Amino acid sequence: MKRCLKIFALTFGLFFSLTVNLCGDDIPDGYGEVRLGMSLEAAKEALKKNIDFGYHGDRDVSLLPGENRVLIETDAEKGLGSNFLNRCWFQFADEELYIIIINVNTQKMDYYSIFTTLCDKYGNPDSLNPEKAVWKNDEITMSLEKPLTLKYVDNKKFQELQNKATVQPGAVERNREDFLSGL
Repeated sequence: MKRCLKIFALTFGLFFSLTVNLCGDDIPDGYGEVRLGMSLEAAKEALKKNIDFGYHGDRDVSLLPGENRVLIETDAEKGLGSNFLNRCWFQFADEELYIIIINVNTQKMDYYSIFTTLCDKYGNPDSLNPEKAVWKNDEITMSLEKPLTLKYVDNKKFQELQNKATVQPGAVERNREDFLSGL
């Protein structure tokens, strides 16, 4: 009897750990054919193929301040796009897509429907508050924000850019810290 219980416990434990890993690691890295990590040219091609985004070509592309930073902004409401999407943004750094922001049309879709679908597919969010639900693993953060925005972020690229942007303390700040630590 004890042996059967041990086998059951091991089997259940293995099944449970696999289930937890599958739910937590399967966070999507984008929507449609547009995926985080794509090159600028590959993303443009994927956007052209999917009319949901309302991509009109290079006129939707602009340069952001900083080194090799590009933003594609699409407007699905103005003609070519889906009834379910509004404006969408695709941010690139060093020609690599690292943030996707999709605004969903609140006249055609509701927060609860998307939230329950995401929970069914990817498990409960890692964090939840009245403003947003967040699913996260080591590589990707996906969030559903109110009123109705889906965001996909490449965590490694985002952290790398944050580290580059961090300003080191100047002489005044260091002197202040030295003074305070000497108290």
